[in-house]
Amino acid sequence: MSSAGGHGGSGELPGLHELFEWMESSNESGGFIIPGWGIILLFLFSILFFNAEAAIQSALNWQAVLVTGPIWMPIVFGRFAMMRFLQMRRVRYNYNNPFVLLELRMPREIRKSPQAMEAVFSNLHLNPGEGTWMKRYWWGRSRPWWSYEIVSIGGTVHFYIYTRVSMRRAVESSFYAQYPEIEIIEAVDYSRLRDPSQNPFQMFACEYKHDKPDPYPIRTYVEYGIDKPGIKPEEQVDPLAQVLELMGSIGPDEQLWTQIVIRVTKSEKFRGKKNADGSNRTWRDVAKELVDELRKKQYDLAVDFGEEGGTKFPNATEVQKQVIASIERNAGKPGFDVGIRSIYSAPADKYQTMNPFVANIWKPFNTHTTNAILPAPLWSEKFNDYPWEDIGGFRQAREMKEAVEFYRFRSFFHPPYRGPWMVMSAEELASIWHPPSSTVQTPSLPRIGSTTSAAPPNLPT
Repeated sequence: MSSAGGHGGSGELPGLHELFEWMESSNESGGFIIPGWGIILLFLFSILFFNAEAAIQSALNWQAVLVTGPIWMPIVFGRFAMMRFLQMRRVRYNYNNPFVLLELRMPREIRKSPQAMEAVFSNLHLNPGEGTWMKRYWWGRSRPWWSYEIVSIGGTVHFYIYTRVSMRRAVESSFYAQYPEIEIIEAVDYSRLRDPSQNPFQMFACEYKHDKPDPYPIRTYVEYGIDKPGIKPEEQVDPLAQVLELMGSIGPDEQLWTQIVIRVTKSEKFRGKKNADGSNRTWRDVAKELVDELRKKQYDLAVDFGEEGGTKFPNATEVQKQVIASIERNAGKPGFDVGIRSIYSAPADKYQTMNPFVANIWKPFNTHTTNAILPAPLWSEKFNDYPWEDIGGFRQAREMKEAVEFYRFRSFFHPPYRGPWMVMSAEELASIWHPPSSTVQTPSLPRIGSTTSAAPPNLPT
């Protein structure tokens, strides 16, 4: 984990921190494609060449490496050993805290806007378990994460929540407080009933990233105006309906999985960077810097305009005002680390070209003035630029298998995989995942005819 390793300072070999950063940055691009046999041959050739040209100096070099081994080996290998120890403790902790998959069954009548779902996310803005260094680094505890999923199985859309068993009560109570009509049941993990990476199936996998820095918000339900009281149902425009309609359009043998893995955001994404006052850098610090930069540009423009035109300050455009206001509103709400992943699969003879649609499934929430959710350069689009990148398709097959495993583990923030996660506010999350209201008339979304409730307390006995 990036939070486990050191970040510069005393006690490290020169350049070790830069090497660690280079290795960590590979997560954002799905790794570096370097042929191992080429590196090995180059290394052996360089050793043989140096031995042939300067045998005595080569022997002295090897002697110096061995003599200084007690100094540099604990620094180099000790650091990575500590990281592996921390990962082992976290694996054990997560194993002892099992997860459960819950399905949300939607009623026929939901009249609440996504603002109700924002209240749910705000209530689940919890990060227990990491209060002290002892809990983090010795016991291997990690704050809880959830996976909010929209899944189409043969054209029938389902809503799921993957959560720790210990957090199930918090999840259910938060949902029932805002959506008392829904029904939450324990479900079988659909992702383990089918392996899209094996014959006879073909699959497409995609992860997503922000187009701009995280504090720039996507187009949320607030911009669509469905948070306003008194708005008529026929006037509501829920962008999630576009996602549900696409998922419901697939055939009987096709499946489309989408998961949104979240946890409370802290400072891991910035890999130990500090602010001027020594505090850990967070996304709110980035938001403040972006707002200051936008205001400074406006101020510089005003000064230049005043010198040339005689006017002291030109008025900012409405778009500029809205961008600054949206950043400040977004950063003022609870923030989450967010990793999004989609997998489409079908039998080879029924596989449809869904790649561009899955890659752009979040397009209704994109905007040019603030932010967008775009496909990250991972998985299925990784080896399709040139024919010599993956001769025989072995790398593609391996990474498709890994994509399925990472989906099943809901892995984004911890080994075995840490993806290019984003930071999003509760408002943004509620926009891309919420129980759709009754105005969303997608026929592929089953709704229950009635709800169950507890018996009245005054029944005769």
